[in-house]
Parts: sequence; structure tokens; C-alpha cells
Amino acid sequence: MIVLYNSLNKNYHDKMKIGIIGGTSGLGETLAIILKKNDFKIAISGTNHDKGRDIALKIGVTYIEDNNDLASSSNIVIVSVPIDRTGDVIKEVAQYMEEGSLMIDVTSIKEEPSFLMEKYLPKNVEYIPSHPIFGPRTFNLDNQVIVLTPNEKGKWYSKVLKFLKNQNMRVIETTAKKHDEMMSIVQVLTHFSYISTASAIEKLKVNIKETENFESPIYKLMIDMIARIVSQNPYLTYFIQSKNSNGNNVRSIFAESVLELKEVILNKEEDKFIEIANKATKNMGDIKSALGRSDKAIIALNHEFKLLQKSIGNEVGLKDIYSDKTYFGILKEVNNKDIFLDSYDDKKIYLNAYHFELLTHEELLQWKIDNLDNKKHNINCVFSNNINIEVISKTIKKIEGIISCKIKDVSNQFNIDKNQTCLNIEIIGFNDSFIKETNDLLKGFSGKII
Repeated sequence: MIVLYNSLNKNYHDKMKIGIIGGTSGLGETLAIILKKNDFKIAISGTNHDKGRDIALKIGVTYIEDNNDLASSSNIVIVSVPIDRTGDVIKEVAQYMEEGSLMIDVTSIKEEPSFLMEKYLPKNVEYIPSHPIFGPRTFNLDNQVIVLTPNEKGKWYSKVLKFLKNQNMRVIETTAKKHDEMMSIVQVLTHFSYISTASAIEKLKVNIKETENFESPIYKLMIDMIARIVSQNPYLTYFIQSKNSNGNNVRSIFAESVLELKEVILNKEEDKFIEIANKATKNMGDIKSALGRSDKAIIALNHEFKLLQKSIGNEVGLKDIYSDKTYFGILKEVNNKDIFLDSYDDKKIYLNAYHFELLTHEELLQWKIDNLDNKKHNINCVFSNNINIEVISKTIKKIEGIISCKIKDVSNQFNIDKNQTCLNIEIIGFNDSFIKETNDLLKGFSGKII
């Protein structure tokens, strides 16, 4: 486990104390879960105290009702509240921060929080404005991006940077101003164009389900991305739009571009349309790489579907990508939307195809070992002396439901012919069906059960 130790005050506990204001939901809750797994001492606060206590109990952290109490008892305070409340929270808790402690905010804009932390925090409290470029569904920091926009790099900065890099995160260091300029494209323009497209589809009274019969892979990816954006908290997307100082300019240019294209097509200006399209294409950078990435996404979408189709009639394991819950049974049917399983307790299981990933044979076996009751069975079987024990063992292990197979020669314990060998076969599996299959297999090797 990675533990940061505070060299600034010897009275602190060995475990770093991190307080997360807004740790009862969204990204704040996700950060609480991730940091607790890294052996930090975590406390969270929120506006709904009943919910906060329930969340704290569920993830095994401390709940503190008062933000000021949380701030005064933490080595690091993470502000993870809606963008429109971030400034008020910084002002509220600044005076309660411990000497030598650190404040971090995780909002999508950086200029305003950076200014407020510099203005209101005591001089002996450090701050690092930051922006994790991932959402609350992400619980693995590996290869995730985080932007740090420090005004100054104090004693805490190298420790935080080391922790993030040890998590294999991609760390971008820049200024608050540059961050907000980039986010005006990455977030403001993207969200605005996607929501505008979704709004246009709604105003056209288009039934999305009807378009699925005509969709290309690229259309499917686009609709999924639009749905992902519009399904986010609308208050969050609104404040991303309204709080970024570059937002108005970006939206104005987008609107101008839409109207320009509309007029060019209306006026049948073919050459002008081609000119605009070519200029836009050249500005997109490495088109070949973009095509490669989108091709890989399309291939990935089709690959698992093909694997599922080939598995119809066989036992499969399917893991929910959101809850990590695993379902297993005999795959009966699969289409581009639905998966149907027959479980071993005679229940029919219906699953959304887009919410699950297919486990490999090894992953399913390990899941069974961890979650199902195992049964042990011993078989004594007589063979002729020329039997190959290794071949028998390998063949038994291929039987569905077998976890392990151990074989030993016990000929001396039985009164058998000297030209024969008696083997004791210990097998462990998940249900009684493997016993009959093993017996049948041994008989196929000309064995006699005794």
C-alpha cells in the first residue's frame, strides 16, 4: 500500500487523514473508495446526513456532519462539490484548515477555485487546483488523466505527484488559464454540440429505436456518446458551460459554423462546402490514427457479440460492468440488445447486452472457486498396467465443473491382478453432475470402478 507520511507535524497519526467534502456521492464518493483502498484514513461530509452516514458505513469510512470540523481534523481536504458551490465551500472552511495541511479541489474549471484558494487560505496551508479527467464510474486510476494547476509547488506537491504516478496516472501540469482554455474545447464545445444534437433529434420527433435498423457502426458509437453526455447530471453540464470563462466565445463560433454550413447548402454552394470540409479535415490532425481508433472501437463492439453467438448452448459467465456482479448459466439466446441465460436453479435470466462483459474460461473458473460451494469425490478405478495417468488427469480436468483432479496409485491396498493398476482419483467440482461424467470417462478408458 502507498501511504504518504506528513513530515510537517509529528503529532499526526501514521495514516494520512484525508477529508472529502462532498464525499457522499459522485466523484467524491469514488475518490473516498479509491483512497481508502490505498490505506488512507478517510472522512467524508455531505448535505444529507442520513445518506452520508449510510454511505460512510457502506464503504467503511468516517462521516463528519460539519465541513469545518472535517477541515480542522484532516491533513488533506478534497473539495468535491458541484461547481456552483465550490467557491462557497473554499471560503467556508479555509480558516479551519490545519497549519501545514493541503487543500485540493476537483472541479472542471480551475481559474476561479485557484483564485479563491490563493485569496482565502492561510499562508501556511498549501493548495493544488486539480481536475481528474474521469467520472464517478471509474474506480481504477491506472492510465487515467489528471490535470494539476499549481500556482506554487510547495512541500506537498512532490508527494501528491509521486502518489499519482505510482497509481500509473497520466499527470498533466499546466496553468489554470491554460486548463480552462483546453476544457472549453474538450468539455464545453463537446457537451454543447452533443446536447444540441440530442435536442434536435427530440424536436424532430425521431424514435431512436427505429433508427437502429438503419444504423451504421459510426452512428451507433455517436448515439452512445451523445447518450452518455446527456444522461449526466444536467446541473453539472450547465455549470461546465456557464462557469468556463471561454465558454461564450466557443458556443458563438460553433453556432456561426452551423449557420454557415446551413446557408452554404441552402444556396447550393458545392465548392464552398468542400472548402469548409477540407479545411476542417486538415485541422483534425492525425486522421489515420483517428480512423484506427474508431475502427478498433467498432471491432471491439462486434468481437464480443461474435464470441457470445459462438457460445450459445454452452456455459458462460457475464460480469456487469457497473456493479461487478457476475451471472452464469447456459447461454440460450443473444441479439444486439439482449442476452438470455438458463441458470442452474431453473431460472430464466435476462440481461442487457451492453451492460455485460464475457468472462474468459479462466475468469469464470476462478469466480466459481471463490463463490460456489465445492464438492469433493473419491473414485477408485482399476486399469491395465499400460494406462497413462497424466493423460487421464488432463482429460478429467477438461470436464465442465471440475476444479481439480489428484490421482495416486493405490494398487497395494486392493487385491487385484499384478497386470492391473488401481488408481484413487480425488476430484473437486461445483455440482454432482461431474461425478457421472467422470465415471463415464474412466469407463471409456477401459477402467472398472470399485
